[in-house]
This record gives sequence, C-alpha cells and structure tokens, in this order.
Amino acid sequence: MSEIIFLNGTSSAGKSTIAHALRAVLPETFCYYASDQLAEAGFRPLARNSEERERFFDGFHRSIAAFADAGNQLLVEHIVEAQAWADTLQQLLAGHTVFWIGVHAPLEELERRELARGNRYVGEAQFHLRTHGFCRYDMIVDSTKPTVQIAADIVAQWSRWRAQKA
Repeated sequence: MSEIIFLNGTSSAGKSTIAHALRAVLPETFCYYASDQLAEAGFRPLARNSEERERFFDGFHRSIAAFADAGNQLLVEHIVEAQAWADTLQQLLAGHTVFWIGVHAPLEELERRELARGNRYVGEAQFHLRTHGFCRYDMIVDSTKPTVQIAADIVAQWSRWRAQKA
C-alpha cells in the first residue's frame, strides 16, 4: 500500500516551498506531484471555463490515485476547492495511507505573498481559505515559521502517526 503525504492550503500558503524542503529530509523517496506542474508544462486546457476546469481536476484527482495504485509514495500539493473534491479524494485514496497536512498562514501574510509574486490575483488566497473547511487534517503547520523547522516537524509527526497506523 502506498503512502501519501498531502499538503493542502490556499494559494500562496507556502505548499511548494514546504514540499521541496520536506522531500529533502524524508527518510524515504517520495514523488512530488502538484497540478501546477501540469499547468507549467502546458497541459491544462487553454479554455478557462468551469467545465474544462472540472474535467482537468477530476483527471488530476484520478491521477493521484493511479500513481499511488502503481506503488508510488507521493508528496501531493493541492488546493481542495470544494467539498465534492474532498469527498472524491477520500474515495479514490481509500486504499492508501494518507497523511493530511493543512498549510496555514495569516491572511495578511498570504496577501503580502500574492503581491510579491506578481503572478497571483489579489484575493485568491482569501477565496481559497475555505479549503480548510473541506478537509480533516492529521497535522496543521504555520508556513510563517522557518521552512526547515516545518519540514522537520512534519517528518517527526508523520513518523509518529505512521507508527500508530502500523
């Protein structure tokens, strides 16, 4: 059975930064997977209507399960935007061990990061705050803390959690 460490949080919450730091300190090899990787590779459809978007994310969710079903350990980064997405992910990943992490930051910090990046819509992070209402977490992290410390804390908590599941 594959294991999945799932980072969920708003836009600009620091999920990618944490994922890269975490991957470097995990005691085992994990494949890093995020929908942004597909977008950056030009995979997302150019049409931005709701039907295209829903089909894309339905496929993304199914692909998480497919990679896990193939035996890959996954470090997934995502914004679970709706209760239906959370429910679908729970169903698709039911046969796997999933450690859910909520990535949080104060709204003022999220807005500062949006402005600093310049490639985000101001207000996107605030809109995505609702994601935390759709998921139940095994751990919550504050991304304003040092990234190295967050990664170490995640490994420690995940290791304890994993031992309890065994």
